[in-house]
Amino acid sequence: MKDIEFHEYTRPTSIQAQAMPVALSGRDLLGCAETGSGKTAAFTIPMIQHCVAQTPVGRGDGPLALVLAPTRELAQQIEKEVKALSRSLDSFKTAIVVGGTNIAEQRSELRGGVSIVVATPGRFLDHLQQGNTSLSRVSFVILDEADRMLDMGFEPQIREVMQNLPDKHQTLLFSATMPVEIEALAQEYLTDPVQVKVGKVSSPTANVIQILEKVSENEKVDRLLALLVEEAFLAEKSCHPFPLTIVFVERKTRCDEVSEALVAEGLHAVALHGGRNQSDRESALRDFRNGSTNILVATDVASRGLDVMGVAHVVNLDLPKTVEDYVHRIGRTGRGGSMGQATSFYTDRDMLLVAQIKKAIVDAESGNAVAFATGKVARRKEREAAAAQKGATVATSKLSMMGPSVNIEDKYRFMIAASNMKREGAADSAWDD
Repeated sequence: MKDIEFHEYTRPTSIQAQAMPVALSGRDLLGCAETGSGKTAAFTIPMIQHCVAQTPVGRGDGPLALVLAPTRELAQQIEKEVKALSRSLDSFKTAIVVGGTNIAEQRSELRGGVSIVVATPGRFLDHLQQGNTSLSRVSFVILDEADRMLDMGFEPQIREVMQNLPDKHQTLLFSATMPVEIEALAQEYLTDPVQVKVGKVSSPTANVIQILEKVSENEKVDRLLALLVEEAFLAEKSCHPFPLTIVFVERKTRCDEVSEALVAEGLHAVALHGGRNQSDRESALRDFRNGSTNILVATDVASRGLDVMGVAHVVNLDLPKTVEDYVHRIGRTGRGGSMGQATSFYTDRDMLLVAQIKKAIVDAESGNAVAFATGKVARRKEREAAAAQKGATVATSKLSMMGPSVNIEDKYRFMIAASNMKREGAADSAWDD
């Protein structure tokens, strides 16, 4: 309680109020919460409480609790929260186990005995196979951003860990979306879980103003520079600091190019992507968090889980491929009840995604529930529907070029088929709350 007070937590958020009593009761939990909801503390506080109630770990002792997360950045953020909420506990050790850092140091820390391990699945499994740590005392497991871990191909590693846990353990699975793959995982590894859902699953955050702007591919960078230079001018004119801004791009090389272009315009920008080494990535995030750099140009490595207070603007220079990724990107702003803005540039190739986003915005404004189908199965159905629609359109086009010999009824039959395929695809990919 002393550490919670030091952390300046006074009132629990919705996910904390609902999830913490369940976690403290020892029940398994399946949690679905929108971005910026305070989810990390919702599982961290019960996890620490659980560990305190166990026999302390000694040298060579495995962890009491394990947190698996999809990315190094999210794992580092969770570790920071765990340490902040356990600062008063003597000899309570937390280890972070992620790729891109010195494995020998991690080995030494794990063998020294730790209460909590926060890890990415691949690196944790490496240590497990090398005998540097053990699952024998693990009785509390967190799978955070589970949907993202499955998207990144970590399902085999997750299953290997879950299958080798002691019989008696508690599992909390958190996911921002609820595709069929997550439901299957929960059914297999959670025992009679309490389901907690806060906010609309996979829907745009209501307190983010969303702007969609059509530009040609060649104009994107110039338009971005003009937008951010104007923001810098307005901030200086009003004697306010430049608003913290994240610019999302599609490729690592483009990330560096855009960052350099912004710096050339006199703006403070830094690049964050998987091609940079760990110390550079940590430095970039540190500079962005403390405000010495106010523009972060990033690939999707930063789109989930990162909780940087005060991000006012998210710019999608390149739109992602799915609505759920769009939702997670714009969820970096408008966090903790504050307002934010998301500006997205799009081209003709993005029209299907833009149509979905526009519909979601209209539905949200009219008070209708918004939910998108998520996961690999939904994405496959969308691709199949799009391919079917494209095939029908091509067939229609060929028929219309045949002139007088075209049977009018046949032509309309193709058009009707295209329309039906589109409707069936939409119905298949809609997820019913």
